[in-house]
Amino acid sequence: MEPTRVDIERLMICEHARITAEAAYAKNPKDADNLTKWGGALLELSQYGEPNEAKRMIKEAVSKLEEALSINPVKHEALWCLGNAHSTSAFLTPERDEAQILFDRASECFQKAVDECPGNEHYLQALANSSKAPDLHNEIRKQGGFSQTLGSGHASSSMAKSDTKNKSSDLKYDICGWIILAVGLAAWIGTARSHAPR
Repeated sequence: MEPTRVDIERLMICEHARITAEAAYAKNPKDADNLTKWGGALLELSQYGEPNEAKRMIKEAVSKLEEALSINPVKHEALWCLGNAHSTSAFLTPERDEAQILFDRASECFQKAVDECPGNEHYLQALANSSKAPDLHNEIRKQGGFSQTLGSGHASSSMAKSDTKNKSSDLKYDICGWIILAVGLAAWIGTARSHAPR
């Protein structure tokens, strides 16, 4: 599928945010806000790469967000973003047990974000959605979505049937929905942070 103008603009904005955060980090590596922005930008950029590149970017995003939390352990924006990173990583993980560990980590992060900022609707929604994520992951496994999504080449012959392709396509849209939710929320955090009183 060809990227839209909006996709290209979003990609450019995210890449600019990543470069800016990287430069700011060189000047002040103890800025938890900057590390959160950097992690969020990497997480958004991961949506545009191939699965292996996406995994690498998500891993780097997790590193930046954990670094931000080592500076400020109650930074709810970083907690929420880290939860999204774990959820996204879980959906890229075909093994159920490994994915469940990541979903559990995501739920813990979302719960901590809600604890720190109880009225935030985005955090509450992410926490509610996190309980449904393992079921969606299992459904993707049942439909053979990981072999197509991750390009492992182990698709069964039944995947060639149009009915199965349609179900697999629907599952990909479900995954994209989770990813779009994560991207939208990361953008919201960036906007809220830029308008917050200092």
